[in-house]
Amino acid sequence: MAADRWGDMRLFAETASTGSLSAAGRKLGLSPAAASARLKKLETALRAKLLDRTTRHLRLTEEGRLYLAHCEVALQSIHEVEALLREGQGMVQGKVRISASTDFGRQVLDRWLDMFASLHPGVRVALTLTDSVSNLHQDNVDLAIRFGQPESSALVARRLAPNCRVLCASPDYLERHGTPRTPEALAGHRFIVLVTAAGPLNEFHFARDGETWQHTVPMADAWETNDGGLVRAWTLAGRGIARKTIWDAAEDVRCGRLRILLPDYVAKEPGVYAIRHATQYMVPRVRALLDFLAEQFAQEAERMRDIWPGER
Repeated sequence: MAADRWGDMRLFAETASTGSLSAAGRKLGLSPAAASARLKKLETALRAKLLDRTTRHLRLTEEGRLYLAHCEVALQSIHEVEALLREGQGMVQGKVRISASTDFGRQVLDRWLDMFASLHPGVRVALTLTDSVSNLHQDNVDLAIRFGQPESSALVARRLAPNCRVLCASPDYLERHGTPRTPEALAGHRFIVLVTAAGPLNEFHFARDGETWQHTVPMADAWETNDGGLVRAWTLAGRGIARKTIWDAAEDVRCGRLRILLPDYVAKEPGVYAIRHATQYMVPRVRALLDFLAEQFAQEAERMRDIWPGER
C-alpha cells in the first residue's frame, strides 16, 4: 500500500461524510485543487469511480459505498489503536457499540449493560435494536448479539450459549382456546408472527425421536409486526401463540405470564453468538464486554434449567 493511502482514505471518508470534497480538504489542510487531485489519484489506483460529482452535488457510486464501508472499519481500527497507545494499555473506557434483537435487548441485554457500566464507569454504550438481519459488513458496531452463526468469513463469531425457539402463549389464551399437545394440533390456533426485512417468520419446525414436522402459519389469519417487543406484548395480552427464543421468553415463563407449548418437540438450533468484524482490532472495552456477556449467558443458562433442561 502506498505510504499516503491512509491520507487518501481519510479524505474520501470525510468527503462522503460532509458531502463536500472542498470541505473535507480544508479539514485535512488541503486546497480544493490538491484534494481533487488526491481523490482522482485514489480512483486511478483502485481502477474504480468512487464519486459522481457535479458542480452542486456529490453522490457515492456503488463501488464508493463498498470502499467506504471498509475504509471506516480500517480508519476506526487505526484511531482506536492510537488512542490505546496514548491512554495506556488495558484501559476499559470509551464508547462500545452493540446491536441486538429488540425484545432480547430490552428484556435482558439492557440490564446486563447496566451492570457492565457499573463495573466500568468510563464506558459509554450505543445500543441498536433491530429484528431484521442487518449488514454487519457496513454497520458501525463493535459487537452484534445474534441467535445463529454467520456464514461470512469476514466476521468472527464467539458462541456464548445454547439456544432454542419455543412456542409460547398466555394462560388466558390457553384457557380460551385449549393447549395443543402435538404439532398437528396447531391447526386452527391463532398466531402472532414477527416480520423481518427477509419476510415473515411464519414457518415453525419441530423434531422428536428422529421425526420432524413443519407448521406454516397463514399470514391472512395472523397478527403481524416487525417489532419483537410488540410480539411479546400481544402474546401476554392473549392475542395468540408466538414463537420466541428461550432467552426472550425465560422470565415471562418463570413468572407464569407465559407457558411453553410442545416442549418435547423443540428442534435443535444454533446457539447465541457475539459477532464482530474479523479485521477490527478488539480494544479493551470490547474484550471486557465480550467476556462479561459470556459470563452472564453462562449464569443465566444455569438458572434456566428449571424451565428448559436443554443442551448445555
